[in-house]
Amino acid sequence: MIPSTYPSKEEIARLTARMLLEIKAVHFNATEPFTLASGLPSPTYIDCRKLISHPRIRSTVMDFMVATVMRDAGFEAFDNIAGGETAGIPFAALVAERMALPMSYVRKKPKGYGRGARIEGDMGEGQRVLLVEDLTTDGGSKLSFVDAIRETGATCAHTAVIFYYDIFPETEKTLGDQGVTLHHLCTWWDVLSEAKASGAFDAATLTEVESFLSAPRAWQDARKK
Repeated sequence: MIPSTYPSKEEIARLTARMLLEIKAVHFNATEPFTLASGLPSPTYIDCRKLISHPRIRSTVMDFMVATVMRDAGFEAFDNIAGGETAGIPFAALVAERMALPMSYVRKKPKGYGRGARIEGDMGEGQRVLLVEDLTTDGGSKLSFVDAIRETGATCAHTAVIFYYDIFPETEKTLGDQGVTLHHLCTWWDVLSEAKASGAFDAATLTEVESFLSAPRAWQDARKK
């Protein structure tokens, strides 16, 4: 099956959301919110790393990612697939295998010894690099990886993620201002829709989650400790 015959973007989003729910990568808790890396509270949490332990779902999601990237960016648009440390590394390897391209990965910071490199693997001048990650919230962390890629003389105009929060309006502008296009499979809105359809969570929890997704900053401000 070639990418052009894969499901529509809408169906990919629905199926990806369904698979994430099925493997319990999605966590909703309205009464005891999670604490995000930013220190802010959230009634939602997603762990895309769980995908690596579910081979049938993992394979389908990676097929979806390759089809999405090829449709949106082009069939011969890349020379190298780079994974962001650490969650992006296994997914970059799987995408690179499917696209028959070299794979590399980008460290969050230099390792502090030896060459002090941030790029592991071979990446060269003029190569067109696709940055692969598990998810993005506001897009900020992606730019550090993009900068490291560009320092090698390669270009990086695209990043692909499994999951995009899609609740912070500045995200795509933040990336776009730096010349980076975001490709994603599903968002919190897709997961919420599928959770409602499947009855995966009780109505009160889903109502609270929807309240957060509709106005995340206000929801967090009201619950800061």
